[in-house]
Amino acid sequence: MRSPRRCSRNGCPRQAVATLTYVYNESTAVVGPLAAFAEPHTYDLCEPHARSLTAPRGWEVVRHEGEFEPPPPTTDDLVALAEAVREAARPAPPRPAELEAEINGEQHTGRRGHLRVIPPHH
Repeated sequence: MRSPRRCSRNGCPRQAVATLTYVYNESTAVVGPLAAFAEPHTYDLCEPHARSLTAPRGWEVVRHEGEFEPPPPTTDDLVALAEAVREAARPAPPRPAELEAEINGEQHTGRRGHLRVIPPHH
C-alpha cells in the first residue's frame, strides 16, 4: 500500500493535508487543500504547519478558510484494502488428518513428513 504524503517540514512525521505554493511575482504564499499530486516547487504541509505558516516581510499569506481534510484514499489504497478483505475471506486450508485427530482428542502416533505426533502420557 502506498504510504500517505508527509509534511515537507524537516523532521515532521505528520500526514500532509495542505499544499503551500509561492506566487513570486505577487509576493504571496498560498496555503490550500492538498493537491491531488505532489508537484515540483510546492510543499505539502500538515495541519499545524499549514495553520502557523508565516511569510517573509512584505509578503502576503492567502490561506484556505475552513478545515483541511485528509486526502481521500487513492486507487492503490483501495486495491490493497480489497485484497486484504479477499485474503481474510478465504477458507482455511484443510488440516492434515493427524492434526485433526489430535484436536478432536483422539490418541494415536502418526508420522507427517519429518515430524512425529506422539500421544501424551496420562
